[in-house]
Amino acid sequence: IVTMVVAQESLLNICMDATHHKKKPGPEGQLYGQCVLWKENACCTANTSMEAHQDQSYLYKFNWDHCGVMPDRCKRHFIQDTCLYECSPNLGPWIDEADTSWRKQRVLHVPLCREDCEQWWEDCQDALTCKFNWHKGWNWTTGTNQCPQGAMCQKFKFVFPTPADLCEEIWSHSYRYTLHHRGSGRCIQMWFDPAQGNPNVAVARYYA
Repeated sequence: IVTMVVAQESLLNICMDATHHKKKPGPEGQLYGQCVLWKENACCTANTSMEAHQDQSYLYKFNWDHCGVMPDRCKRHFIQDTCLYECSPNLGPWIDEADTSWRKQRVLHVPLCREDCEQWWEDCQDALTCKFNWHKGWNWTTGTNQCPQGAMCQKFKFVFPTPADLCEEIWSHSYRYTLHHRGSGRCIQMWFDPAQGNPNVAVARYYA
């Protein structure tokens, strides 16, 4: 039993081994913008949190505006998604080995709250993209991602017909769409009110 408890505990407050993550989570007083939710205990530095908000960030040289300017109400979800990925110390139960040059670990099948996924889809349905998996297959010849030859820009709602398609396909199953609601303690929230504490701590404990 002791080993099991220790194994569980080790999943509960942990940073993945990836490009910009700190070795261990801890307080970060200066977190920027939408990442401020994690300032009590974060896996990201203030610098990473600032870069998460740039249109052409040094984090991954990834360009949201590959099919024209992404509307702000859509972009905020991608910023929030980046903040969760870079800053959250509560993704331990879903950390998976990743065999890529830029990170040793990734997250897989993080159960996302229904509202977070549906709002993301709702706010992005008219934004444009040319790909349904954003992890691979881009043309990187200019140093930033561009649509591969022959890929057509179309509205998200055609590329991702449902909220589940968006949340699950876009980052190759990093997220899993669930029917659990925010506050249920059964799903990870991309958005929360830090004054009420971080609800994802309990979710990680439940799944660990």
